[in-house]
This record gives sequence, C-alpha cells and structure tokens, in this order.
Amino acid sequence: MARRGGGRRSKLAVRSAPLEENQKPIQAGEMGGQFKPFTENDVTDVIQNIYRILEEIGFSQATPHCVETCLAYGAKLGDDGRLRMPREIVDRAITESERNLILFGQDPKHDLHISGSRVYFATGGAAVMIANPEDKSYRDSTAQDLYNMARIVDTCENIHLFQRTCVLRDIEDNYAMDLNTTYNSVMGTSKHVGASWTDKDHLEKTLKMLHMIAGSEEQWRERPFVSQSNCFVVPPMKFAEESLECLRIAVEGGMPVLLLSAGQAGATAPPCLAGTVSQAWAECLGGLVYVNAIKPGAPAILGTWPFVSDLRTGAMSGGSPEQGILSAACAQIGIYFDLPMGTGAGMSDSKLPDFQGGAEHASNVAVSALAGANIIYESAGMYASLLSACPESILLDNDSLGACMRMVKGLPVNKKTLGFDVIKDVCLNSKGHYLGSDQTLDVMQSEYIYPEFYNRLSPGEWLDAGKPEALKLAVDKTKEILSNHFPKHISDEIDDEIRKTFPIHLKKSDIGR
Repeated sequence: MARRGGGRRSKLAVRSAPLEENQKPIQAGEMGGQFKPFTENDVTDVIQNIYRILEEIGFSQATPHCVETCLAYGAKLGDDGRLRMPREIVDRAITESERNLILFGQDPKHDLHISGSRVYFATGGAAVMIANPEDKSYRDSTAQDLYNMARIVDTCENIHLFQRTCVLRDIEDNYAMDLNTTYNSVMGTSKHVGASWTDKDHLEKTLKMLHMIAGSEEQWRERPFVSQSNCFVVPPMKFAEESLECLRIAVEGGMPVLLLSAGQAGATAPPCLAGTVSQAWAECLGGLVYVNAIKPGAPAILGTWPFVSDLRTGAMSGGSPEQGILSAACAQIGIYFDLPMGTGAGMSDSKLPDFQGGAEHASNVAVSALAGANIIYESAGMYASLLSACPESILLDNDSLGACMRMVKGLPVNKKTLGFDVIKDVCLNSKGHYLGSDQTLDVMQSEYIYPEFYNRLSPGEWLDAGKPEALKLAVDKTKEILSNHFPKHISDEIDDEIRKTFPIHLKKSDIGR
C-alpha cells in the first residue's frame, strides 16, 4: 500500500509539472461560434440593412483623398456631399480582404492567427485615471502606468495582445504623447501591440522608430508588430478627417489597422440593438472599402465596437448585459462575412475590483467569446466604463479569461473522452470512484484549468491559510512583477539610438536599465 501511494504521489508530481504548449487545456485562438444571438433569418435581415445603410445613406465629411480613392473604386458622391457605397463595391472589398490575418508579436511565439471564429483576448481603452484597490483611490494615469501594465500583460498567459490601456496625462505635447504611447507599449511586452495617433505626422515619425526596432523598414513590413486603432468614423455615419489621414498613412506604411466604430446605443447609434449592430457594421465596412481602395488586401480588423447607454441618464454602461449581447451579435455577423473582427467586452461600470466588477467582466467576455469574436478588446483591467484602469485587476481578469476560453473550447467527444472502459472498470471492479484512475491523473492538467488567484480551498483550509483573498494576492503579485519583470527583447543599443532620435519620456532607470 505504501508503494502504491508513493507511486501515485510521483505520478501526481509529474502531472503537476509545467505542460508543453500543445498539452495545455486551452490554447490561444480556440474556435468560438457556439452562441448565436441572431437566428438565420435575423442575420439575413441585418445584412440587408447594412447594405442599405451604405448604399442609401452613406458617409459625410470624407477627405479629398478618401473621395478620390473611393470614387475610383466605384463609390458614388451625392449632391448632398455624402459618399455612398453600392453593394457591389462593398462585396468587392470583402472579397479582396485578407481573411487569414497574422498579427505579429516581436517574439514569434506571440503571433496571432486571426481567422474564422478563432478567439483571442486583448486589453484596450483610453483610461484617464488609475484605480488603486488598496486605498480605493483614483489618480491621473501616467506614462509609467502604461509601461507597467504592458509588463503585467507580458506575464499573462490568457491575454494575447496589449492594446493601449491609458492616456499619458503627464505628457502635454500631443506628438510626444503619441510616440511615447507606442514606445512604452513595445518596451513593456513582446506581444503584439495596439496603439493610436492623433495626427498623421506623429504616425510617420513613430513608424521610423518602429523601423529601428524591427531592424529596417523592410523587416518591419515583413512582420509589423504594432497595429493602429483608428476611430475613422464619428457615429452616426460621419468620417473623422484627421483619423482618415492616419488610416491612409498606416495602410501605406504596412501597419495593420483596427477600423473602429464606437457608437453608443441610444445616443450616437439606434436605441434598438439590431439597428446598432447594423450601423456599426455599415461604418466598419465603409472603412474597409477605403482601405482596399488604397491597397487591396491590406491587413484590417473590423472593429465593430458599439457601446451601451443607460437610457435613464445617457451615461455609458460598459458593464451592462446589453454590452455583452451587442458584442456577441457583432461577432456573429463577422462570422457571416468571414472577416477578421474585434469588439469591446469585459469593461465594468464598477469603480474597483469587487463583486460587480468581476461579474460584469466575466459575463460579457464569455458571451462574446462563445459567439466567436476574433479579438475581444478591453477584456481586462477596465473600470468606470473605461474611465479608469486597474493594473492589479489585469491579473485577476487573466484568471477569468482562462475560464472563458475553457468554455469556448467546449467538450471534445471521442472514444477516450466517453470513457466507457474507465466506467466499466470502476463499476465492475468495485472501485467506487475515479480518483485514482490513470485517466484522472492523465487529464488533470490537459482537461481542467486552474486559477492562480481565485480560491478553491475548503473553509477549514482557507482559515488555516490565513483567509487569503484574491485581490490581496493580485496586489502582492503586481508588486512582485513591477519590481522584477523588465522585458529585454529590445536591446540597450537600439533603445539608446531611439533616445537620441526621439523625445522619450521615461528614464532608462524607469525601465530597469
């Protein structure tokens, strides 16, 4: 008996060791699409509505370059100055678009293959404040905060892309702020980064910095590791002129673009959610026409990103159940068009990591992931409907995102998983349970996912352990990461060259060099 117990303990020890990547219970890019908020007839009606919006309503305030390029592509300019897009050119843009998009990391192990209903999780948002869960306070966000959150995400297995989380409010010059937003992000993580720019000249200068990091412009174009988040449209159906110019520079510069439509249901989008989905997709497809008119097949993500209003006050409600269903519905339309798409889900209306925050984060991410959204932005760390970010919450949300991805993976069915022989052995040989079976030991890590911070102790064990709380554990882990984790994927020599050429705000000591 002692020998058997020792053998079992040795097996458990082996199975508790870190797994090879292909043996883990979840992988980045699990296939979603199980949840369908629209019926097939609903989808047909929404699609027809999208085409009608583009063909009969169109866009106002297109730039001269946008008008010229889109007219050459087949768009129509009305006497009212609105740029309309007939169905045939929208279909042409859809056909010409890259469907198997790769978002490259600086480290190839972080490359994301965006296609079909593959699901990935990303941060995102433009928070202007940082929430401190220890003293329940708020303060202005800074350049150091952005770098710190990039470092935290660099350690999070279930967050696959770092999208800018906060505004650098300690940098007043807009060019320096745009440049440092990108610098702080790419220095903090070797994962793919999403950033944004307020002026095309700022982007052109930032591209030169990215060429230095990549090794050359040619090497950048082969593996562009930063994408542009571009709010090219001001809902409803009005182009944003400065953003269109940034979009043009990105496409010409080989940078992937996230075409963002961020209408707010009941305010800048229809109050009925099917109409909101229709408008969001019409706006993004209009952007896709422009992108393909510039360069057919340029890498683009359809960022159908509608938000929700609390119609009692008009305020945004990012944690509402309507937010989750909107994002899921946008994902279902994305699968219909077979286009790379992203949406926003996982932000909370709560001000701090509490029960409300956790519930709103997890529920809205889960339905969006199950619907097959390719990239779910704002899925970690965002509070007060995107006004604030909480670094510690990124770690807590990483646990939740792992659970959501486990739901997406579903239950494989085959001879092994049906387990007839195991059931027969336990039942006919009077074993009474499966705890010691070889299959239980074999799948304890490959079939089941375990949280890092969420507590599964029995009440007695919890008391003996000093009543640990997930938030306190996350606070301590955040301090540990920020004290020790300083990514070195960009060499000191390249960093020195960047600092000679560009106005870098953080000191070398701020980034552990």
